[in-house]
Amino acid sequence: MKVLVACEYSGRVRQAFRAKGHDAWSCDLLPADDSSEHHHQGSALDLLKEDWDLLIAHPPCTYLSNAGARHLYPTKGNLNLKRYAQGLEAKDFFMKFFNADIPKICIENPIPSKVFDMPRYSQFVQPWEHGHTVSKKTCFWLKGLPLLLPTKIVSKTENCHGAKGSWYNKGGKDRWKRRSTTFQGIANAMAEQWGSLP
Repeated sequence: MKVLVACEYSGRVRQAFRAKGHDAWSCDLLPADDSSEHHHQGSALDLLKEDWDLLIAHPPCTYLSNAGARHLYPTKGNLNLKRYAQGLEAKDFFMKFFNADIPKICIENPIPSKVFDMPRYSQFVQPWEHGHTVSKKTCFWLKGLPLLLPTKIVSKTENCHGAKGSWYNKGGKDRWKRRSTTFQGIANAMAEQWGSLP
């Protein structure tokens, strides 16, 4: 398959599909962490009209996520109009992937805030379903793809919203990168299960 992994700089999903023999490419405004020649640095929207079999997109979630609701409503009942406008812009970007003319699509994002009236997600995925001892509830919006099945259920010992010292909350300039990088077990499951589809 020809696979586009949009908004990915880590290369994890791209690498997982390429390891299975697929022509997989990542794209992000940032350079690839692994300096791969199979990474396009620039807007993923520029590539959507190419002939892809599968799109896996990780659009930015900062302004859409339910976790940021406290910024949308800094005081009870009062909507932050600037933040709301940023959320609508993020939704428009998300929907360009959702409505892309590609036969198989997966879009990954956290639970969105209800105020943005996003399309209904297809499933939740957890790292602890794929061999990682971490809880991080993530939504998948799927088109032309079956649900991603658990590959290795383990006991969760860390929570992404946990106390200081949890897997993502170690501070430093790379904190945001740790939080947005796809877990290897989930990347492998995508390649194994979706990469074998006709």
